[in-house]
Amino acid sequence: MSLLAFGLNHRRAPISVLERAALDESSLSQIIAAATASPDITEHLVVATCNRTEIYAEVSAFHGAVADLTDAMTDATAITHDDLKAHLDLHYGDAAVAHVFNVAAGLDSMAVGESQILGQMRDALGRGQSGGHVGSNLNALIQQALRTGKRVHSETAIDEVSRSLVGVGLDAAAAHVGPLTDAHVLVVGAGAMSALAATSAIRRGVAELTVVNRTHQRGVALAERLGGQARPAHELADALAEADVVISCTGSTGLAITLPDVADAQVARGGLPQACIDLALPHDIAHDVADLSGVIRLGLAELGERIGSDGSVPEVEQARAIVGEAVTKHLGKRAASIAAPTVRALRSAAQQVVERELTRLGQRTPEMSDGDRSEVELAVHRIVEKLLHQPTVRAKELASNGRFGEYEDALNQLFDLHAEGGAL
Repeated sequence: MSLLAFGLNHRRAPISVLERAALDESSLSQIIAAATASPDITEHLVVATCNRTEIYAEVSAFHGAVADLTDAMTDATAITHDDLKAHLDLHYGDAAVAHVFNVAAGLDSMAVGESQILGQMRDALGRGQSGGHVGSNLNALIQQALRTGKRVHSETAIDEVSRSLVGVGLDAAAAHVGPLTDAHVLVVGAGAMSALAATSAIRRGVAELTVVNRTHQRGVALAERLGGQARPAHELADALAEADVVISCTGSTGLAITLPDVADAQVARGGLPQACIDLALPHDIAHDVADLSGVIRLGLAELGERIGSDGSVPEVEQARAIVGEAVTKHLGKRAASIAAPTVRALRSAAQQVVERELTRLGQRTPEMSDGDRSEVELAVHRIVEKLLHQPTVRAKELASNGRFGEYEDALNQLFDLHAEGGAL
């Protein structure tokens, strides 16, 4: 078995493509069902965020698994085969393991070092475990990746130097509408990203905070926690008219805020400047809102351009060192685990041969002294250990790069191995 990381992310795909690949509950269930049905996939996990739609899978055949996942994604989403082929980000074996660790540490995020991915991966793992399509290999991988991500945030100052999407959006909003301490901020949605946006706005000292959410009680809970106010969804038009800054991330599949919504709000506001920050994927706020006088709209694509690269920041290099060390350790454990059953069977078979031959020797040479017998037994065991050393090392090497299958078959055929060890 080898790990495959398959999907689309912000590094290779434009936001327009990521939007078409965004998963709702129905499309997520469809992809999970297709991956489960694949004969070449034994375990799988789907991670879907505003930056990526990716599938991590334990596979027995690379090409078969890729073909099945390609069909699954194109059948479940609006992505065509051509789009997927052009923008697919594919990692296999050791590279796939390293990719998962980098994702968990926030090193592959649009906002380098963001910690929200930890919760998103933890949720995906829980969903995979409850659905029965995450086994021991994927569970060990994701758990270790999550621990490494936590370590990155606790042992480096990456949180201080990373510029989050929300932070960049608030900076752009302040440049457009004036000091946030005088601004009324409207947050549409009450999920994790919306909560982050609302919390960040309060920390910036905004004058007022309003939360609007389809489930009013969730909006009330978020607003009360931060000292803001909540309004029901049917009062969105009034809330828009009062807001200097609008931040939306609802997770809905259709538009939450249309061009007429913002146009009417501008009339009510008398043309006062307004900033619309769209953190959703697919997008919540109509793109043509940006054409209105006095209004700016920044979506994930524009925010990503403003963030740029933090690759040379010392804290990021420290994080990469931590991730590199963790990946190396995990690969060693993974290789040993994959090769262990066959190595145990080989050693068990060798031990059975040694015991039989020493018993036969004892029956044929009863006159041999105990000291001589001990020397003979020690010599035989040393010979066996030396003969098995290179096959054992080679097994672990091949397991680490996904090439153990043919070697395992050869050992099984040559030595007639089975689970309990066979006869050489």
